[in-house]
Amino acid sequence: MASEAEKTFQRFAVFGDSSSSGTEMNNKNFSKLCKDCGIMDGKMVTSTDVDIVFSKVKNKNARTITFAQFQEAMKELGQKRFKGKSPDEALENIYKLMEGKDPATTGVTKATTVGGVDRLTDTSKYTGSHKERFDESGKGKGLAGREEVNDNSGYVSGYKGAGTYDKGNK
Repeated sequence: MASEAEKTFQRFAVFGDSSSSGTEMNNKNFSKLCKDCGIMDGKMVTSTDVDIVFSKVKNKNARTITFAQFQEAMKELGQKRFKGKSPDEALENIYKLMEGKDPATTGVTKATTVGGVDRLTDTSKYTGSHKERFDESGKGKGLAGREEVNDNSGYVSGYKGAGTYDKGNK
């Protein structure tokens, strides 16, 4: 049973921290584990309880806990969560809650498109000179869609006899 708990510990330890090796867990991920696995229920075990237990089991000047310290914390939280049960039975129930759990990403903020963005980026509603910059499908024409395309023919702009030099000088 402990090996399953260790796997869950490792999954939560590396969550959101690409440099983490999975052997130590910070307070943020410890709180997330407790919340996602249902150990923190809001009545018997609150986020404050979780933070206090984390601070109690970690080393004095450390910011993370190892798996052994995590097991100590689970024993304490188990006695709070499952009052009236023996410490071993409470720990067993805690490990059952943790079984096969992954860090949840539901409820995480997603990029939203505000109603105005669709309206402002719809090329079919463009008017005037901006309309010229896109084809019928809405794809931009790039430089060809701009009016000021440089004429690199070598003639002055507005010259009517452009391209007639070879015809007259033979």
